[in-house]
Amino acid sequence: MASSELKQRIAFLTWLLFCIYLWLSLAPLVSADEHNHVYEDGEEVVVWMNTVGPYHNRQETYSYFSLPFCRGPKEGIAHYHETLGEAFQGVELELAGLDIDFNMPVRRTTYCRIVLTEDTAQQLIYAVQNQYWYQLFIDDLPVWGIVGEVSESDSDRYYLWTHKRFQIGINNGQIVDVNLTSAAKRLIRPGARIAFSYEVIFRQSDVPFDKRFDKYLDPSFFHHHIHWFSLCNSFAMAAFLVCLVAFLLTRLLRRDYSRYSRAEESQWELERSFSDEFGWKQVYGDVFRPPAQPTTFSILVGSGVQLSFVVLCLILLAMSVDMNGERAGLVSAAIFLYSASSPIGGFVGAALYSRFYLASTATSSSSNNGQAASPRWIRQGVAQALLPPSLICGVAFPVNLVAVGYHSSRSLTPSQGLSVLAIVTFALLPLSLIGTLLGRNLCGRPSKLPCRLNAVPRPLPEKRHCLAEPPIICLLGGLLPFASIFVEMYYVFTSFWAYKIYYVYGFSFLAFALLLCATACVTIVCVYFLLNSEDYRWQWCSFMAGASTAVYLYVYAVYYFFFKTRMYGLYQTAFYFSFMALFCCGLALICGAVGFLAASLFVRTIYANVKTD
Repeated sequence: MASSELKQRIAFLTWLLFCIYLWLSLAPLVSADEHNHVYEDGEEVVVWMNTVGPYHNRQETYSYFSLPFCRGPKEGIAHYHETLGEAFQGVELELAGLDIDFNMPVRRTTYCRIVLTEDTAQQLIYAVQNQYWYQLFIDDLPVWGIVGEVSESDSDRYYLWTHKRFQIGINNGQIVDVNLTSAAKRLIRPGARIAFSYEVIFRQSDVPFDKRFDKYLDPSFFHHHIHWFSLCNSFAMAAFLVCLVAFLLTRLLRRDYSRYSRAEESQWELERSFSDEFGWKQVYGDVFRPPAQPTTFSILVGSGVQLSFVVLCLILLAMSVDMNGERAGLVSAAIFLYSASSPIGGFVGAALYSRFYLASTATSSSSNNGQAASPRWIRQGVAQALLPPSLICGVAFPVNLVAVGYHSSRSLTPSQGLSVLAIVTFALLPLSLIGTLLGRNLCGRPSKLPCRLNAVPRPLPEKRHCLAEPPIICLLGGLLPFASIFVEMYYVFTSFWAYKIYYVYGFSFLAFALLLCATACVTIVCVYFLLNSEDYRWQWCSFMAGASTAVYLYVYAVYYFFFKTRMYGLYQTAFYFSFMALFCCGLALICGAVGFLAASLFVRTIYANVKTD
């Protein structure tokens, strides 16, 4: 007893220290930037040139100076990636060299000149043909401009915009608005002498500093009545599914519950009544048998629970903290939250695996001293930590090779790859193993089952119709959860693949909650029909029924690519389908884990009155 109490105290202190570490690490995410964005008259205002790329391929970005543009005379400031999130989003900030001082207007000034060669002229013509846009930052405010345009009268004549006119709105010594106007187009041809110029106009603005990003938002798009209608429709669907599950528990199973509750009925009479029945009551001796491939199953469920926690925290963080002003702030927060929540995945996966392992050894009449064999749970813990990063790297590596071939700003350098490896080695793996140790010791013993397990598995009967086959049940299980979120997915896809900034995180929170509710309810219904066909292999079926939502989402992603976008080229196609595959895999893990947990509670509930002792 003393040893057990000591283990529990050590586990509690470990968990407490982790919570303190998590709280301290989250503090920088909600604190202000070191730069307070307050300027004195005459203080330098830095212009950072970011990336350039085709308008219809938003993710295909290149360094601004990969085109034959020239810098201004100012030198001496270098920019490095502040976070991995910036690197993943392809941020390539380089000093423009423009001399701008706060509240000091600048008349039209030429800052550099170039002479176009045959190669540089063809580069600019290609950029104009593909509608290249560029992005720059002034005081962390993004500004977009177009490279050039095609002549309206002659499609073989291409023009380059050579003048930038900045209109900067200021309020109480802070920059609250930046507008860019392009002018002075010049014909692109070999031998042309191009002079680049700029001018700056400062004006007073009534926009408060904390509202300066509102101009980039699009309320008419996100607050459209269709968006509200889809949310109400999802809520109605979730309410219907909850009522359906309640109907199963109260009406269809009431007769069986009343039979189980008769105390005077002997165990022999109960088993005889089961032999005369058909349906879910027939498999009471095998329904709690561990699933096939318990290691893989426990890893998938643990990863799904961890991802659910990360997504929920990200949405709540975005709802409580305005992250529009932070470049790649949400991506950086996601990387940190996933690393810090590794003990959760390890805890759930190890507890589930240990229970499955002990249940399987109990049915085989082997002694084990109450714990899974050490090499096995260590392998399970390591696999739990490495599976999601390996999946991401396995998909991202070929795409990164394509990005390197295109010289894209989104290609990761070897140093950034080493940073990812360091996170996995020194954060993900140790924290996941801590969670594995806690899960194995605190929750690794199987609780008392409502029904005893048969020593010999019951033969599976032949299905009466094809709809009772597990693959069909699983595939149908994801249809209604997908229907509850596909409209919201349109807004998410548009914000990522087009030029919209997603900010309605209240909608995403409700959509995520309704998705989990719909997945849990549909999975319970699927498991009920599977057990009613006297098939006790409900664990994998419950997971796959929830995970099949991702199949429908990927089909919708294919439709979105061909009919809602104008993307083209190998790079953008590879990036789109690879990223959507990762997104759908994450959704499959989340929905699959929620489906299994809901089905597990349902199965224990309906078999709670079946006593075999």
